[in-house]
Amino acid sequence: MKILAIHGPNLNMLGSRQTEFYGDKTLEEIDSLLQEKARELKVELETFQSNHEGELVDFIQKKAPQASGIIINPGALTHYGLSLRDALIDTPLPVIEVHLSNIHAREEFRQKSVIAPIAQGQISGLGWRGYIAALEILAAEA
Repeated sequence: MKILAIHGPNLNMLGSRQTEFYGDKTLEEIDSLLQEKARELKVELETFQSNHEGELVDFIQKKAPQASGIIINPGALTHYGLSLRDALIDTPLPVIEVHLSNIHAREEFRQKSVIAPIAQGQISGLGWRGYIAALEILAAEA
């Protein structure tokens, strides 16, 4: 079983970017924690981050055929990333949307997700632990 963990724009700045919302762990630390959990669950995990929607779409189109599920934090693309949404729809895979902060308790524009309606579920506001929960859920479905 292979799971894809996809990180959208600006998530490469974690650890130094608005830590009051996103915590103080870097993306590398989060990916390391995910890899550790993946080994424990006996699943293969591939992580990817880009600040460019087209690169995220290309990654999904290339890697989804060999995967069993997708964890995605679309970052700002959450609110308007329609080509990202379409790429996710085109896979037959379960998708779990993850947000470090509680997007529903933030600015109004952050509360609407174009990904949520096509995702199996959304985990929001649990910090880096939301990624771990998503991985556990997808691994249990295999």
